[in-house]
Amino acid sequence: MKAFYCDHFVLPLPPGHRFPMDKYGRLRSRLLSEGVLRPEDLRVPQAATDEQLLRVHTDAYLRKVINGDLAQREIRRIGFPWSPEMVERSRRSVGGTLAACRAALGDGTAVNLAGGTHHAFPDHGEGFCVFNDVAVALCQLLADGSIARALVVDCDVHQGNGTAAMFKNDPRVFTFSIHGEHNFPFRKQDSDLDLPLPDGTGDEAYLALLDEALWRVVDQAGADLVVYVSGADAYAGDALGHLALSKEGLLARDQLVFAACRRAGLPVGVVMGGGYAPNIDDIVDIHAATVAAAAASRAPAASEAA
Repeated sequence: MKAFYCDHFVLPLPPGHRFPMDKYGRLRSRLLSEGVLRPEDLRVPQAATDEQLLRVHTDAYLRKVINGDLAQREIRRIGFPWSPEMVERSRRSVGGTLAACRAALGDGTAVNLAGGTHHAFPDHGEGFCVFNDVAVALCQLLADGSIARALVVDCDVHQGNGTAAMFKNDPRVFTFSIHGEHNFPFRKQDSDLDLPLPDGTGDEAYLALLDEALWRVVDQAGADLVVYVSGADAYAGDALGHLALSKEGLLARDQLVFAACRRAGLPVGVVMGGGYAPNIDDIVDIHAATVAAAAASRAPAASEAA
């Protein structure tokens, strides 16, 4: 299974910053040491181009990001200090999702060991998201005719508000989000299907709702490709999660998603999403289990299922 990484493009953060940047390098190391991925499976993605980013982001916003002209309130909303490294890392993360989606169309399943920056809107970033990788990737694939329709399955604990807003009036992309009802973002957008959950929701209730929803959305979307925003932040030990899933429950979540894709013969591109457990090893455990489940599923490409 092909996997794309950009953890060596480091986004410099001040000491004590709450975003766990180290998780990406640790994740890649873990996957290699456990044999989930081989060195030949790993690839460094190309940086997303201006042309690709402008498929969803405004020219004014892109210029401000590139040139370091973001206002302080815009920087605070994103949550990262501006730097040239932030720009390059954000481009590579988007490029990784596009590359993983292209690889999935050929191989059935592929992974970006980053991505899931689903809070970015056309004209601003927020919630540690500069550019919306899923939206850029799907709009590029739609524009070049690689796909005609897509499904976004977003299981990050925070609603994918930017993605929902971008595709609200686009019938080619079906957006599904299962998330914490009372968590960030506090002003939700309308996905094609939203499942808001109360604080403290655990494995049994979560998995039952997800299983039922997957049958519905796969049927309704009529997609050629699924993008799975996995997320490690529905974990009971997550500092920003408010839900109560165990690691075993999160693995069962992943397996439900991949089984639904396999039943439908749908290729799936996987992105990591958030994770904010105080112990970074817990985050790595969850992301690594997602990648292992993806590798084990190897959903057939649409061309093979036809």
